[in-house]
Amino acid sequence: METLDLEAQILANRRGVSFVLASRLGAIECMISRDVLEAYFWLPPQADDARMLKPFYDGANRIRAIAHRKLLAHPTARLELTTADFSRG
Repeated sequence: METLDLEAQILANRRGVSFVLASRLGAIECMISRDVLEAYFWLPPQADDARMLKPFYDGANRIRAIAHRKLLAHPTARLELTTADFSRG
């Protein structure tokens, strides 16, 4: 599985970042919540849009790995990463 060459985008409600993964099933729309970025990637609680993307890109390899594992366990067309996905180890 690899990431498509699409830029990550902040959701309109600013509650997370969306990105796309490529898989055998096609392009999978993924979202990581702001709570995860704050808890596991050092995003300050009141960060602006520019600062919100930095922790995402800094942790992109870990984020993609967890998204990949979750997708293998539960195939879906839309994947949401929450704090529970990162607290498992």
